[in-house]
Amino acid sequence: MTQKPKLETVAHEAGVSLATASQVMRGKGRISETTRKRVLAAADKLNYVPNGRAASMRSGVSKEIGMAIHDIANPFNAEVISGVSDLLDGEGYLVSILDSRDDANIQRRHLESFIGNSRGGLIWVPAENTPGSTVELLKTQRIPTVSFLRHLQNNLFDHIGIKNAEAIGKAVEYLQSLGHHKIAYLGGEANSGVRIERLNGFRAAMRNITPNPLVWPSHDDKISGKNAMQDLLSKYPQTTAVVCNGDMVAIGALAACSQLKYVVGKDISVIGFDGTQDAEIATPGLTTLAVNPYEIGRKLAQALLNRIGLPDMPVTDSLVSADLVIRKSTGPT
Repeated sequence: MTQKPKLETVAHEAGVSLATASQVMRGKGRISETTRKRVLAAADKLNYVPNGRAASMRSGVSKEIGMAIHDIANPFNAEVISGVSDLLDGEGYLVSILDSRDDANIQRRHLESFIGNSRGGLIWVPAENTPGSTVELLKTQRIPTVSFLRHLQNNLFDHIGIKNAEAIGKAVEYLQSLGHHKIAYLGGEANSGVRIERLNGFRAAMRNITPNPLVWPSHDDKISGKNAMQDLLSKYPQTTAVVCNGDMVAIGALAACSQLKYVVGKDISVIGFDGTQDAEIATPGLTTLAVNPYEIGRKLAQALLNRIGLPDMPVTDSLVSADLVIRKSTGPT
């Protein structure tokens, strides 16, 4: 087996000292352009890759960021990740992403792995029922952290979230302006903090119609949304509009309506939440509460860079408003 190339091998190949080769690979020192090119050419020829962990130990700065999220398959999360990666890559950082699947035990293993491998910062969607011991772990390790979506108590970390109740209120008010009164809420896990915030907004906006509006749970994926919508309409056929917990469950709801021969936008109206690209190309185009997940990803990345650069600055808490983007999946009764 071919031996893994070392910096000493690169220096020998380039005909320079080990110290000179090290300075070139780290972009340090006053090295002539000719020598620099010779060392880089030798490194390329030998397929040499600098040991980033060793470099971070020497400098005390790690250029690797961990991102702990759940349900990577959801296009909303994929677009957030894309925004994070694009901004951090431009700043010379490598992002590694792990999916906790919303399991606090899996999450703990992931966070310990990030810490053990000297990640320079963390972007984190806390799993439901995250214990205080996990929060204490991050606090003790003093790893720069930005939480996303789910707010933790005590404001220990910078946070970026969404104005969930406000957004759902916009959707319900819009549907009521179209003449809808039989409005249901579809999707979301029962104990999800984000869903609870959205349900609070839904119930508050429906208060002028009924004290007990219809709420129908569903996993936030297309298949679950389709099945849940079919069940909802079979039991409550009088429903004329549905506000969904996310774009994926809403797209599933559109598919159910198609199978049941409902004309979406006429027989029934459907609103999603997220503003993913999938919502724009759905059939029909999905009216949604758009938060621009790619830009949220960039905001998360910038917040983390700010925390890395100024570790003692006050903790920040930023909430993003959603815009109601109207397409053909909604219409008057």
